[in-house]
Amino acid sequence: MASITLKGNPIETIGNLPKVGSKAPNFSLVAPDLSHKTLADYSGKKVILNIFPSIDTSTCATSVRTFNKKAAALENTIVICVSKDLPFAQTRFCGAEGIENVQVLSDFATGSFGKDYGLEITTGPLAHLHSRAVVLIDEQGNVSYTEQVSDIVDEPNYEAALKAI
Repeated sequence: MASITLKGNPIETIGNLPKVGSKAPNFSLVAPDLSHKTLADYSGKKVILNIFPSIDTSTCATSVRTFNKKAAALENTIVICVSKDLPFAQTRFCGAEGIENVQVLSDFATGSFGKDYGLEITTGPLAHLHSRAVVLIDEQGNVSYTEQVSDIVDEPNYEAALKAI
C-alpha cells in the first residue's frame, strides 16, 4: 500500500501503482454516454491516465484543465481523466469549462479500476475514492511512467509526465 497524505494527515491506498515496464491492467470504465471503455479501445495509442478523487475539487479540476491544454499538441496520445464521479458530473464540468482535448471516464460502477491500479484510498475522509496519480501507458499497453502524488491536495508533475511520453 502507498502511504500518502491529505493536507499532511496520513492516509493509505489499497496497494501500489503498477510497476513501470509491466503490462497495464485492463479496465472497464463508464463514458459520458454510459457506454463502457476498456484499455483495448485505445490500442496503438499512448495513454495518459490522470486519476483523482473528484472533479468537483479545485486541484482535480486544475489537473483536468492543465492536461486539456497540453493534450491538444500531443500526437497519437490520449489523456483520460478518471474518477469515481458520476458521468453526468464529469460531463457537466467539461461542458462548463470547454474541456475538449481529454476524455473523462468514471469508475463509479464497480470501483475495480481503483483496486486494480492500487490507488483506492482505504483510510481517512476520502476512503473509497481514488488517490491522485498519473500513469502513462505506451502503444503496446505497457506502463511507461507512474506518479503517486504524495499529498492529495498537490498537483501532479505535469512536465515529468509529458517528458516521459
